[in-house]
Amino acid sequence: MDKLVYTAATGLRAHMAAQAAIANNMANASTIGFRADRVAFDQVLLKGAAGELEARTPATEEVRDADRTQGSVQQTGRPLDVAVAGADAWLAVQAADGEEAYTRRGDLQVTASGVLQTGDGFIVQGQGGPITLPPFSSVSIAADGTIAIVPTAGGEPQTVDRLKLVSTKGSDTVKGLDNLLRVRGGGALPDDLDARVQAGALEGSNVDIAQALVDMIENQRSYEVTASLMRSAKDMDESGASLMRLPT
Repeated sequence: MDKLVYTAATGLRAHMAAQAAIANNMANASTIGFRADRVAFDQVLLKGAAGELEARTPATEEVRDADRTQGSVQQTGRPLDVAVAGADAWLAVQAADGEEAYTRRGDLQVTASGVLQTGDGFIVQGQGGPITLPPFSSVSIAADGTIAIVPTAGGEPQTVDRLKLVSTKGSDTVKGLDNLLRVRGGGALPDDLDARVQAGALEGSNVDIAQALVDMIENQRSYEVTASLMRSAKDMDESGASLMRLPT
């Protein structure tokens, strides 16, 4: 009896975790450059002495990857907004731990000290490290990521740096909880010299709200079915206990 209860309990836990992942996708449906999490269910086979655990098959849930499809691009007209073209090209940033990571979020901003960062606060990387802009009266970003400014004193446009754009082709990458992409096991992705950006535009989230609602309903129904196994186990246990009672 405990085997049925154990399997049902792990199934309930897995469905609760999946519901949290789906809710996170829906909450980020309007987040710039967000990539939806993909949830996968599996079974875990337990091995023990004399096969004592082999009858137990707990369920497990894992966010194995993110949806890599490109989101819709919207024109903003803002010179520091960039939308990375293609699904394999990513923008390099400095993560909170100081390591290089990658994002599709292109709402770039300049801090008071001149450091270029994304809308969620990650420092944008250039060809030689973090990008810092001197005081300027106007700024432009070319299709290859080259950043040019017109100094406040006027004069000809000056090239400051170029956005570091990388390719995920042929690399094992994983998305973290901070919505940044990293190389699994550490390391950095190679530069993509053919990558292009579209200035004055932003790529939105690739979350499909309609599909997310369907996934949430299906997950809720699966949760109810698994919960019914717990009730069935309780009824079977009570029936077995009543058979063992001696008549008074």
